[in-house]
Amino acid sequence: MLEGRSVVGRSMIENLGLGVGLRSAHFGYLLQERPAVDWFEIITENYIDSGGRPRYVLEQLAERYPIVMHGVSLSIGSTDPLDFEYLDKVRKLAAVVKARWVSDHVCWTGVAGRNTHDLLPLPLNEESLRHTADRVRHVQDFLERPLVLENPSSYVTFRSSTMTEWEFLARLVDEAGCRLLLDVNNVYVSSVNHDFDPLEYVRNVPHAAVAQFHLAGHTRTPTHIVDTHDGPVVDPVWDLYREAHRLTGGAATLLEWDAAIPPFPVVHAEVLKAREKIERAASADECDAPSQSFALPHPLHHVQVEVV
Repeated sequence: MLEGRSVVGRSMIENLGLGVGLRSAHFGYLLQERPAVDWFEIITENYIDSGGRPRYVLEQLAERYPIVMHGVSLSIGSTDPLDFEYLDKVRKLAAVVKARWVSDHVCWTGVAGRNTHDLLPLPLNEESLRHTADRVRHVQDFLERPLVLENPSSYVTFRSSTMTEWEFLARLVDEAGCRLLLDVNNVYVSSVNHDFDPLEYVRNVPHAAVAQFHLAGHTRTPTHIVDTHDGPVVDPVWDLYREAHRLTGGAATLLEWDAAIPPFPVVHAEVLKAREKIERAASADECDAPSQSFALPHPLHHVQVEVV
């Protein structure tokens, strides 16, 4: 074990089953119908400073369902100092809703105190790895609970990168003692945008560290795939998920649907497809099928930038 490594993230994280992102469009339905959902994931920033109806709904649901917190402002890879005022709010909310874990993204969201409100990719090299791992350790120890980090979708890469994203994640897990949120849709989106094999990615992340999966829809444009979360999961992403599930032994799975949001039963039915696909594969003894029949995505347009 590296000197100073946080051990908080090594605690056990349970497989909660199949969950749905909590969105305000569904508040009324959820309070009235109390559907048989395994768990909910919330966007942390929507609740840390809110009161009124959003906070009331969240606390009502937290009494009946497991809650996971998913942030978009940690900016773990930024060169700005860690925002401990923000982290204190995260810690307090996690205590109120008894959050099973707290997650965010392997990215940066701003610099010099300015928030871009976007999940920006990191240069994948030794310097950024050391910097990010050190910050992960500090955050995890401050929160006193597991920190789970997601691979974001990306649209540019850096010439200064010296390793693949899956190598970077494996090293980060080892050095910081955190866990992974493997967003299978993001793997697929980035694989098309940057012309790599998505199967190689899911086969080489540290499977024992995967605490959660994300699934979502996306939008294909003439030059890129954009991670829009505005529709059903496409077949190639389901194929990747089935392989990732086989390799990891399964983990809590969450469906994101953030634009053109349909009624709750439609969203819930989409995530329940995960159970159907895994059970069908197991019953047919086809767990290795993706490695035999998975069609690699056609590369579109790869943008590379150089930071000076």
